Amino acid sequence: MSTPTLPGEGSVSVRLWLDNGPEGMTIRRAEVAARRPRAVAALVGRRAEEAARLAPLLFSLCGSAQGLAVARACEAALGLDAGAHDAARSLLTDAEALDSHGWQALVEWPARLGTPPRPAALRELRSAVSAVLPALYPAKDGLRPGGGTLRPDSAALRDALDRMAGWLETTVFAGPPPRDADELAGWATRGGTDSALLAARLLSPGLAGWGACGGPLLGERSPGWFAAALAGDPGFAAAPRRNGAPALTGPLERQADHPLVVSVTERFGDGLARLFAARLADLAELPRRMEAAIAALRPADPVAAGSSSPGEGCGVAETARGRLAHWLRLDGDGRLADARMVAPTDWNFAADGPLARGLANAAVRDRDDAVERVQLLVAMLDPCVACGIDVHE
Repeated sequence: MSTPTLPGEGSVSVRLWLDNGPEGMTIRRAEVAARRPRAVAALVGRRAEEAARLAPLLFSLCGSAQGLAVARACEAALGLDAGAHDAARSLLTDAEALDSHGWQALVEWPARLGTPPRPAALRELRSAVSAVLPALYPAKDGLRPGGGTLRPDSAALRDALDRMAGWLETTVFAGPPPRDADELAGWATRGGTDSALLAARLLSPGLAGWGACGGPLLGERSPGWFAAALAGDPGFAAAPRRNGAPALTGPLERQADHPLVVSVTERFGDGLARLFAARLADLAELPRRMEAAIAALRPADPVAAGSSSPGEGCGVAETARGRLAHWLRLDGDGRLADARMVAPTDWNFAADGPLARGLANAAVRDRDDAVERVQLLVAMLDPCVACGIDVHE
Protein backbone atom coordinates (compact mmCIF):
# COMPACT_ATOMS: atom_id res chain seq x y z
CA MET A 1 0.00 0.00 0.00
CA SER A 2 2.80 2.43 0.80
CA THR A 3 6.53 2.58 0.30
CA PRO A 4 8.45 -0.58 1.22
CA THR A 5 10.01 -0.19 4.66
CA LEU A 6 12.99 -1.63 6.47
CA PRO A 7 12.50 -4.24 9.24
CA GLY A 8 11.55 -2.60 12.50
CA GLU A 9 10.33 0.60 10.87
CA GLY A 10 6.75 -0.18 11.82
CA SER A 11 3.51 -0.63 9.92
CA VAL A 12 -0.17 0.27 9.91
CA SER A 13 -2.82 -2.44 9.82
CA VAL A 14 -6.50 -1.89 9.04
CA ARG A 15 -9.10 -4.54 9.84
CA LEU A 16 -12.63 -4.07 8.56
CA TRP A 17 -15.89 -5.82 9.45
CA LEU A 18 -18.60 -5.35 6.83
CA ASP A 19 -22.33 -5.51 7.49
CA ASN A 20 -24.95 -6.00 4.78
CA GLY A 21 -27.93 -4.15 6.25
CA PRO A 22 -31.27 -2.99 4.86
CA GLU A 23 -29.73 0.19 3.42
CA GLY A 24 -26.75 -1.56 1.83
CA MET A 25 -23.31 -2.64 2.91
CA THR A 26 -21.37 -0.55 5.45
CA ILE A 27 -18.16 -0.81 7.42
CA ARG A 28 -19.64 -1.92 10.72
CA ARG A 29 -16.32 -1.77 12.52
CA ALA A 30 -12.83 -0.60 11.63
CA GLU A 31 -9.73 -1.30 13.70
CA VAL A 32 -6.60 0.74 12.97
CA ALA A 33 -3.35 -0.26 14.62
CA ALA A 34 0.01 1.42 14.09
CA ARG A 35 3.13 -0.52 15.04
CA ARG A 36 5.55 2.29 15.78
CA PRO A 37 9.22 2.37 14.75
CA ARG A 38 11.63 2.01 17.65
CA ALA A 39 14.48 3.74 15.84
CA VAL A 40 14.35 6.71 18.23
CA ALA A 41 15.73 4.43 20.97
CA ALA A 42 18.99 4.25 18.99
CA LEU A 43 19.60 7.92 19.81
CA VAL A 44 19.86 7.26 23.55
CA GLY A 45 23.46 7.34 24.75
CA ARG A 46 24.64 9.50 21.83
CA ARG A 47 26.07 12.97 22.11
CA ALA A 48 23.89 15.77 20.79
CA GLU A 49 25.72 16.33 17.51
CA GLU A 50 25.96 12.61 16.85
CA ALA A 51 22.22 12.16 17.50
CA ALA A 52 21.32 14.91 15.01
CA ARG A 53 23.64 13.39 12.43
CA LEU A 54 22.25 9.89 13.00
CA ALA A 55 18.55 10.78 12.91
CA PRO A 56 18.27 11.16 9.10
CA LEU A 57 19.89 7.74 8.70
CA LEU A 58 17.49 6.01 11.10
CA PHE A 59 14.33 7.11 9.31
CA SER A 60 13.99 6.30 5.62
CA LEU A 61 11.55 9.15 4.99
CA CYS A 62 11.72 12.86 5.90
CA GLY A 63 15.36 12.59 6.92
CA SER A 64 16.00 16.35 6.90
CA ALA A 65 12.94 17.01 9.08
CA GLN A 66 13.99 14.25 11.48
CA GLY A 67 17.51 15.65 11.76
CA LEU A 68 16.19 19.19 12.18
CA ALA A 69 13.72 18.22 14.93
CA VAL A 70 16.51 16.43 16.84
CA ALA A 71 18.91 19.35 16.30
CA ARG A 72 16.31 21.81 17.60
CA ALA A 73 15.63 19.60 20.61
CA CYS A 74 19.37 19.51 21.36
CA GLU A 75 19.58 23.30 20.98
CA ALA A 76 16.72 23.74 23.46
CA ALA A 77 18.41 21.37 25.90
CA LEU A 78 21.76 23.19 25.53
CA GLY A 79 20.36 26.72 25.55
CA LEU A 80 21.44 27.52 21.98
CA ASP A 81 19.66 30.12 19.83
CA ALA A 82 20.04 29.13 16.19
CA GLY A 83 17.28 31.44 14.96
CA ALA A 84 19.58 32.89 12.28
CA HIS A 85 19.30 29.53 10.50
CA ASP A 86 15.49 29.31 10.49
CA ALA A 87 14.96 30.43 6.88
CA ALA A 88 17.62 28.05 5.58
CA ARG A 89 16.21 25.16 7.58
CA SER A 90 12.67 25.87 6.38
CA LEU A 91 13.98 25.80 2.83
CA LEU A 92 15.53 22.38 3.42
CA THR A 93 12.36 20.85 4.86
CA ASP A 94 10.13 22.45 2.19
CA ALA A 95 12.32 21.00 -0.56
CA GLU A 96 12.09 17.62 1.14
CA ALA A 97 8.29 17.96 1.40
CA LEU A 98 8.06 18.72 -2.33
CA ASP A 99 10.08 15.59 -3.05
CA SER A 100 7.75 13.55 -0.83
CA HIS A 101 4.60 14.96 -2.44
CA GLY A 102 6.17 14.34 -5.86
CA TRP A 103 6.76 10.69 -5.03
CA GLN A 104 3.10 10.36 -4.08
CA ALA A 105 1.96 12.01 -7.31
CA LEU A 106 4.05 9.76 -9.56
CA VAL A 107 4.08 6.46 -7.67
CA GLU A 108 1.25 6.16 -5.12
CA TRP A 109 -1.48 8.03 -7.00
CA PRO A 110 -1.01 6.06 -10.26
CA ALA A 111 -1.30 2.88 -8.18
CA ARG A 112 -4.72 4.03 -7.04
CA LEU A 113 -5.67 4.43 -10.72
CA GLY A 114 -4.29 1.06 -11.76
CA THR A 115 -1.72 2.70 -14.04
CA PRO A 116 2.07 2.17 -14.05
CA PRO A 117 4.09 4.31 -11.61
CA ARG A 118 6.60 6.75 -13.11
CA PRO A 119 9.54 6.96 -10.70
CA ALA A 120 11.92 7.89 -13.53
CA ALA A 121 10.05 11.18 -13.89
CA LEU A 122 11.25 12.11 -10.39
CA ARG A 123 14.89 12.43 -11.50
CA GLU A 124 14.70 16.11 -12.43
CA LEU A 125 12.87 16.99 -9.22
CA ARG A 126 15.32 15.09 -7.04
CA SER A 127 18.29 16.64 -8.83
CA ALA A 128 16.92 20.10 -7.99
CA VAL A 129 16.10 19.15 -4.39
CA SER A 130 19.60 17.74 -3.82
CA ALA A 131 21.11 21.05 -4.93
CA VAL A 132 19.53 22.98 -2.05
CA LEU A 133 21.70 21.82 0.88
CA PRO A 134 25.14 22.58 -0.68
CA ALA A 135 23.82 25.92 -1.96
CA LEU A 136 23.00 26.83 1.64
CA TYR A 137 25.74 25.06 3.59
CA PRO A 138 28.81 24.28 1.45
CA ALA A 139 30.00 21.84 4.15
CA LYS A 140 26.49 20.27 4.29
CA ASP A 141 26.44 20.87 8.05
CA GLY A 142 23.16 22.75 8.31
CA LEU A 143 21.37 20.26 10.56
CA ARG A 144 23.93 20.16 13.36
CA PRO A 145 22.92 21.63 16.75
CA GLY A 146 23.72 25.34 16.62
CA GLY A 147 23.57 25.33 12.82
CA GLY A 148 26.41 25.07 10.32
CA THR A 149 28.28 27.60 8.25
CA LEU A 150 25.48 29.22 6.25
CA ARG A 151 26.73 30.83 3.02
CA PRO A 152 23.72 31.08 0.70
CA ASP A 153 24.36 30.89 -3.05
CA SER A 154 21.31 32.82 -4.24
CA ALA A 155 21.85 32.05 -7.92
CA ALA A 156 22.10 28.31 -7.32
CA LEU A 157 19.08 28.35 -5.01
CA ARG A 158 16.92 30.26 -7.48
CA ASP A 159 17.98 27.90 -10.25
CA ALA A 160 16.99 24.91 -8.09
CA LEU A 161 13.66 26.54 -7.22
CA ASP A 162 12.96 27.32 -10.89
CA ARG A 163 13.59 23.68 -11.76
CA MET A 164 11.32 22.48 -8.94
CA ALA A 165 8.53 24.88 -9.87
CA GLY A 166 8.86 23.97 -13.55
CA TRP A 167 8.71 20.27 -12.74
CA LEU A 168 5.62 20.82 -10.63
CA GLU A 169 3.83 22.85 -13.27
CA THR A 170 4.66 20.38 -16.05
CA THR A 171 4.44 16.99 -14.33
CA VAL A 172 1.71 17.42 -11.72
CA PHE A 173 -0.50 20.28 -12.91
CA ALA A 174 0.18 20.54 -16.69
CA GLY A 175 -0.35 24.27 -16.27
CA PRO A 176 -1.26 26.57 -13.37
CA PRO A 177 -2.75 24.82 -10.33
CA PRO A 178 -6.55 25.00 -9.87
CA ARG A 179 -7.72 27.77 -7.53
CA ASP A 180 -11.28 26.69 -6.68
CA ALA A 181 -13.74 23.82 -7.09
CA ASP A 182 -14.77 24.88 -10.61
CA GLU A 183 -11.18 25.04 -11.83
CA LEU A 184 -10.46 21.73 -10.09
CA ALA A 185 -13.37 20.08 -11.93
CA GLY A 186 -12.22 21.51 -15.27
CA TRP A 187 -8.64 20.41 -14.63
CA ALA A 188 -9.86 16.93 -13.72
CA THR A 189 -11.94 16.69 -16.89
CA ARG A 190 -8.96 17.54 -19.10
CA GLY A 191 -6.97 14.74 -17.45
CA GLY A 192 -3.55 16.00 -18.46
CA THR A 193 -1.66 14.20 -15.66
CA ASP A 194 -2.10 11.26 -13.30
CA SER A 195 -2.98 13.77 -10.60
CA ALA A 196 -5.79 15.21 -12.73
CA LEU A 197 -7.09 11.71 -13.49
CA LEU A 198 -7.15 10.93 -9.78
CA ALA A 199 -8.97 14.21 -9.16
CA ALA A 200 -11.66 13.14 -11.65
CA ARG A 201 -12.12 9.94 -9.74
CA LEU A 202 -12.22 11.56 -6.31
CA LEU A 203 -14.71 14.20 -7.43
CA SER A 204 -17.24 11.56 -8.51
CA PRO A 205 -20.51 11.63 -6.51
CA GLY A 206 -19.85 8.35 -4.73
CA LEU A 207 -16.36 9.29 -3.55
CA ALA A 208 -16.06 13.06 -3.07
CA GLY A 209 -17.65 13.07 0.40
CA TRP A 210 -16.63 9.54 1.39
CA GLY A 211 -14.27 8.98 4.32
CA ALA A 212 -15.14 12.11 6.31
CA CYS A 213 -12.51 12.16 9.04
CA GLY A 214 -14.23 14.84 11.13
CA GLY A 215 -12.66 15.88 14.39
CA PRO A 216 -10.29 18.77 15.08
CA LEU A 217 -7.13 19.74 13.24
CA LEU A 218 -3.98 19.56 15.35
CA GLY A 219 -3.13 23.27 15.08
CA GLU A 220 -0.49 23.09 17.84
CA ARG A 221 3.02 24.20 16.82
CA SER A 222 4.63 25.19 20.12
CA PRO A 223 7.70 23.13 21.09
CA GLY A 224 6.73 23.78 24.72
CA TRP A 225 3.37 22.10 24.24
CA PHE A 226 4.94 19.04 22.62
CA ALA A 227 7.65 18.95 25.30
CA ALA A 228 5.06 18.86 28.10
CA ALA A 229 3.06 16.15 26.33
CA LEU A 230 6.01 13.89 25.48
CA ALA A 231 7.91 14.37 28.75
CA GLY A 232 4.82 13.98 30.90
CA ASP A 233 3.52 10.76 29.32
CA PRO A 234 5.80 8.08 27.81
CA GLY A 235 2.72 6.65 26.07
CA PHE A 236 1.67 9.93 24.46
CA ALA A 237 3.10 9.11 21.04
CA ALA A 238 1.19 5.82 20.89
CA ALA A 239 -2.13 7.62 21.45
CA PRO A 240 -1.56 11.37 21.00
CA ARG A 241 -4.26 13.78 22.14
CA ARG A 242 -4.89 17.49 22.02
CA ASN A 243 -7.46 18.78 24.49
CA GLY A 244 -8.34 15.19 25.26
CA ALA A 245 -9.22 14.26 21.67
CA PRO A 246 -7.41 12.82 18.63
CA ALA A 247 -6.49 15.30 15.90
CA LEU A 248 -5.42 15.46 12.27
CA THR A 249 -2.11 16.84 11.04
CA GLY A 250 -0.77 17.32 7.52
CA PRO A 251 -1.76 19.19 4.35
CA LEU A 252 -5.38 19.77 5.40
CA GLU A 253 -4.24 21.24 8.72
CA ARG A 254 -1.88 23.62 6.93
CA GLN A 255 -4.20 24.50 4.03
CA ALA A 256 -7.68 24.52 5.62
CA ASP A 257 -8.07 28.22 4.75
CA HIS A 258 -6.65 27.96 1.22
CA PRO A 259 -9.21 29.16 -1.38
CA LEU A 260 -9.15 25.81 -3.21
CA VAL A 261 -9.79 23.84 0.00
CA VAL A 262 -12.50 26.24 1.18
CA SER A 263 -14.26 26.03 -2.18
CA VAL A 264 -14.06 22.23 -2.37
CA THR A 265 -15.27 21.90 1.23
CA GLU A 266 -18.26 24.15 0.53
CA ARG A 267 -19.22 21.99 -2.45
CA PHE A 268 -18.40 18.46 -1.26
CA GLY A 269 -18.04 18.68 2.53
CA ASP A 270 -15.46 16.60 4.37
CA GLY A 271 -14.02 13.51 2.72
CA LEU A 272 -11.66 12.39 -0.04
CA ALA A 273 -12.13 15.43 -2.29
CA ARG A 274 -11.27 17.82 0.54
CA LEU A 275 -8.18 15.86 1.56
CA PHE A 276 -6.98 15.71 -2.04
CA ALA A 277 -7.58 19.43 -2.58
CA ALA A 278 -5.45 20.12 0.51
CA ARG A 279 -2.59 18.06 -0.92
CA LEU A 280 -2.78 19.98 -4.21
CA ALA A 281 -2.86 23.30 -2.33
CA ASP A 282 0.16 22.24 -0.26
CA LEU A 283 2.07 21.41 -3.45
CA ALA A 284 1.13 24.72 -5.07
CA GLU A 285 2.19 26.74 -2.01
CA LEU A 286 5.61 25.15 -1.56
CA PRO A 287 7.44 27.13 -4.29
CA ARG A 288 5.98 30.38 -2.91
CA ARG A 289 7.15 29.56 0.61
CA MET A 290 10.58 28.63 -0.70
CA GLU A 291 10.82 31.89 -2.67
CA ALA A 292 10.11 33.84 0.53
CA ALA A 293 12.70 31.80 2.44
CA ILE A 294 15.36 32.50 -0.20
CA ALA A 295 14.63 36.24 0.05
CA ALA A 296 15.08 36.09 3.84
CA LEU A 297 18.45 34.29 3.79
CA ARG A 298 21.52 35.90 5.29
CA PRO A 299 24.97 34.38 5.97
CA ALA A 300 25.33 32.96 9.49
CA ASP A 301 27.89 31.03 11.51
CA PRO A 302 27.40 28.11 13.90
CA VAL A 303 26.24 28.99 17.40
CA ALA A 304 28.71 27.88 20.05
CA ALA A 305 27.53 25.96 23.10
CA GLY A 306 27.05 28.10 26.18
CA SER A 307 28.03 27.43 29.77
CA SER A 308 24.60 26.28 30.95
CA SER A 309 24.19 22.73 32.19
CA PRO A 310 22.53 20.28 29.79
CA GLY A 311 18.79 19.90 30.31
CA GLU A 312 15.86 18.75 28.21
CA GLY A 313 14.30 20.18 25.09
CA CYS A 314 11.89 19.63 22.24
CA GLY A 315 12.22 20.34 18.52
CA VAL A 316 9.40 20.58 15.99
CA ALA A 317 9.63 20.32 12.19
CA GLU A 318 7.16 20.18 9.31
CA THR A 319 7.02 17.25 6.90
CA ALA A 320 4.80 16.63 3.90
CA ARG A 321 2.73 14.30 6.10
CA GLY A 322 2.35 16.70 9.02
CA ARG A 323 4.06 17.87 12.19
CA LEU A 324 6.97 15.96 13.75
CA ALA A 325 8.30 16.50 17.28
CA HIS A 326 11.32 15.07 19.10
CA TRP A 327 11.85 15.45 22.84
CA LEU A 328 15.08 14.49 24.58
CA ARG A 329 16.89 14.81 27.89
CA LEU A 330 20.66 15.20 28.14
CA ASP A 331 22.68 13.87 31.05
CA GLY A 332 25.61 15.65 32.73
CA ASP A 333 28.00 14.41 30.04
CA GLY A 334 25.86 15.82 27.22
CA ARG A 335 24.57 12.43 26.10
CA LEU A 336 20.92 11.62 25.46
CA ALA A 337 19.51 9.98 28.57
CA ASP A 338 16.00 9.71 27.08
CA ALA A 339 14.44 10.36 23.67
CA ARG A 340 10.81 10.35 22.51
CA MET A 341 9.03 11.41 19.34
CA VAL A 342 5.55 11.82 17.91
CA ALA A 343 5.18 11.64 14.13
CA PRO A 344 2.29 12.47 11.78
CA THR A 345 1.42 8.78 11.41
CA ASP A 346 0.94 8.56 15.18
CA TRP A 347 -1.80 11.21 14.91
CA ASN A 348 -3.52 10.27 11.66
CA PHE A 349 -3.43 6.50 12.16
CA ALA A 350 -4.17 6.32 15.88
CA ALA A 351 -6.70 3.70 16.94
CA ASP A 352 -9.42 6.36 17.16
CA GLY A 353 -7.76 8.90 14.88
CA PRO A 354 -8.73 10.41 11.52
CA LEU A 355 -8.52 7.20 9.47
CA ALA A 356 -10.62 5.23 11.96
CA ARG A 357 -13.19 8.03 12.08
CA GLY A 358 -13.33 8.23 8.30
CA LEU A 359 -14.05 4.51 8.02
CA ALA A 360 -16.66 4.19 10.79
CA ASN A 361 -20.06 3.25 9.30
CA ALA A 362 -18.95 4.31 5.81
CA ALA A 363 -20.96 2.88 2.90
CA VAL A 364 -19.32 0.44 0.47
CA ARG A 365 -20.62 -1.70 -2.39
CA ASP A 366 -18.77 -4.93 -1.64
CA ARG A 367 -15.52 -6.32 -0.29
CA ASP A 368 -13.37 -5.18 -3.24
CA ASP A 369 -14.93 -1.73 -3.21
CA ALA A 370 -14.21 -1.47 0.52
CA VAL A 371 -10.53 -2.25 -0.01
CA GLU A 372 -10.29 0.22 -2.89
CA ARG A 373 -11.87 3.03 -0.91
CA VAL A 374 -9.72 2.39 2.15
CA GLN A 375 -6.63 2.48 -0.05
CA LEU A 376 -7.69 5.89 -1.37
CA LEU A 377 -8.25 7.29 2.13
CA VAL A 378 -4.95 5.87 3.36
CA ALA A 379 -3.18 7.45 0.36
CA MET A 380 -4.69 10.84 1.19
CA LEU A 381 -3.53 10.58 4.82
CA ASP A 382 -0.18 9.13 3.65
CA PRO A 383 1.44 7.02 6.40
CA CYS A 384 5.22 6.90 6.60
CA VAL A 385 5.11 3.08 6.86
CA ALA A 386 3.48 0.25 4.92
CA CYS A 387 -0.24 -0.34 5.39
CA GLY A 388 -2.05 -3.68 5.21
CA ILE A 389 -5.85 -4.12 4.91
CA ASP A 390 -7.80 -7.16 6.10
CA VAL A 391 -11.56 -7.50 5.46
CA HIS A 392 -14.07 -9.68 7.35
CA GLU A 393 -17.68 -10.09 6.27
